[in-house]
Amino acid sequence: MTDRPFLGVLLMLGFCVLAPLGDATAKLLGDDMSVGFLVFVRFAVQALLLLPLVIMAGYPMPRGSRLIRLTALRTVLHICGIGLMFSALQHLPLADAIAIAFVMPFIMLLLGRVFLDEAVGHHRLIACAVGFVGTLLVVQPNFASVGAPALLPMGVAVVFALFMLVTRQIAKEVDPIGLQALSGLMAAPLVGLALVLFPWVPILATGPVAGTDWALLAWLGTLGTLAHLLMTWSLRFAPSATLAPMQYLEIPIGTAIGYLVFRDLPNGLAALGICITIAAGLYIIVREQRLSKQPPPPAAPPAA
Repeated sequence: MTDRPFLGVLLMLGFCVLAPLGDATAKLLGDDMSVGFLVFVRFAVQALLLLPLVIMAGYPMPRGSRLIRLTALRTVLHICGIGLMFSALQHLPLADAIAIAFVMPFIMLLLGRVFLDEAVGHHRLIACAVGFVGTLLVVQPNFASVGAPALLPMGVAVVFALFMLVTRQIAKEVDPIGLQALSGLMAAPLVGLALVLFPWVPILATGPVAGTDWALLAWLGTLGTLAHLLMTWSLRFAPSATLAPMQYLEIPIGTAIGYLVFRDLPNGLAALGICITIAAGLYIIVREQRLSKQPPPPAAPPAA
């Protein structure tokens, strides 16, 4: 497929708008509904939206024991990541929760070095350390006000870093729509069963849903599904090196949405930490782009 960078950038911009809107919707609903119920609806809507596409358009779903196992692991990680994020949003301002979760690129870099033996130079390691410092500056004022829940977005970052590593293992072998449809079909019954079997657990407790809330619940699932598809489609039209810096637009867009909906703004220390985190992440992206353009080292001459 021919690259169309402008279209890819527009699709990624759509993701950067829809993802924080979905988080804001979850934050609005989180006062009246359990995290487990929100996660169930999120994946149930995903399955309902994508399964007809798979059936009518013939998008293939993952097959074979290896791909099914990896898809199941990816789905469990996705459930945990979304659950942690929805839990964090019950305690933290929207912009702060998103900014803390953006420690994920640094964790992915380190996990890639440990598990995939990817080369990571000292420049990027220093940038990782700086990014962690920026994240801690965002965590500190929130930890002082709400305690341990301020660390939940760090858990989101770790889980989604593992999620992305698993996705890397299967991305070239599966269709993204089929993968997401199967993930929804796996996740919705799994979370639904937990809601039925453990209703006394606070994060799984369910109660009556007001009529107006059903529209917001459908909106939550639709936003999450569309955001993920927009990100996937954007990578079909533009290289990841072009799109990666744009993902940081989630933070200022999340800040704007947080202010408009909840009248929340990061305080001075958190704002400084957000700026440091963004700068460190962008430095890593630029560094990787430069290294990718360098010619490979010459091969060693054959032994005599």
